[in-house]
Amino acid sequence: MNENPVLVIGGTGKTGRRVVRQLTERGIPVRSASRKGETRFDWLDETTWGPALEGVSGVYIVQNDTAPRTRELTEHAARAGVRRLVLLSARGVDTPGYYGEDPSTSDAFLAGEAAVRESGLAWTILRPGWFAQNFDEGFFNEGVLAGELRLPAGDGVATWIDVEDIAAVAVAALTEDGHDGQIYELSGPRPVALDEALSLIAAAGGRKAVYSALTVEEFVAELVAQGVSAPDASLWAAALNPVASGGEAKVSDGVRRALGRDARDFADFVKGAAAAGAWRA
Repeated sequence: MNENPVLVIGGTGKTGRRVVRQLTERGIPVRSASRKGETRFDWLDETTWGPALEGVSGVYIVQNDTAPRTRELTEHAARAGVRRLVLLSARGVDTPGYYGEDPSTSDAFLAGEAAVRESGLAWTILRPGWFAQNFDEGFFNEGVLAGELRLPAGDGVATWIDVEDIAAVAVAALTEDGHDGQIYELSGPRPVALDEALSLIAAAGGRKAVYSALTVEEFVAELVAQGVSAPDASLWAAALNPVASGGEAKVSDGVRRALGRDARDFADFVKGAAAAGAWRA
């Protein structure tokens, strides 16, 4: 695998840029692809796919949210001589109602999973839960900085997964034997409630915030008032449904199965993020 580069689609995203970094640290040639990156890749422009895929040994795939075209990509990859595919999916996509009554989120991920499984190539699927990094560089950060995190998340308990662990599993699957045909469900090592998460952030980073539980209707209305489209606001609410319903409190063993070690604890993530300057008051 070391002779040919690995293509990372979404190489500037939360998981992608960490996959790029960890591959580079291992001395693996890597091709980071995005719409405006050095290696241009646009899900909606197939003319960018061939040059990105040329000569690569494996591909890390982050699907396009709005118009998934994973099956078309896998067909291109097979013709280009790619040997391995690693797909970023999501936990719970095979559980009816996990993301609420609208099945569109689960259907899109399941279609992507079917595409890589039926590609004829070696494949691995990653199904992570909610990212710990949402607190310092994602959807929750604005609320943390404002002093109040307002979400339709019920008791707010989840086994937040460190994105560094997601990337480490992806890199292992792309560069090592023993991961072909595996579906790794990824979580942190223990459930952590939002109240506890915010207390840990306050202790380590000096930024105090409280969690306020909203109804779905209140949450969607607030996002729409902030300029978010109603469909996008509803998608965020659906994504939080498994936190509110208790589904995200489950501890999964994917990190240990793939890497032979426990996942990183949320408290350790907070200490590292705080040391790097996150949430500085």
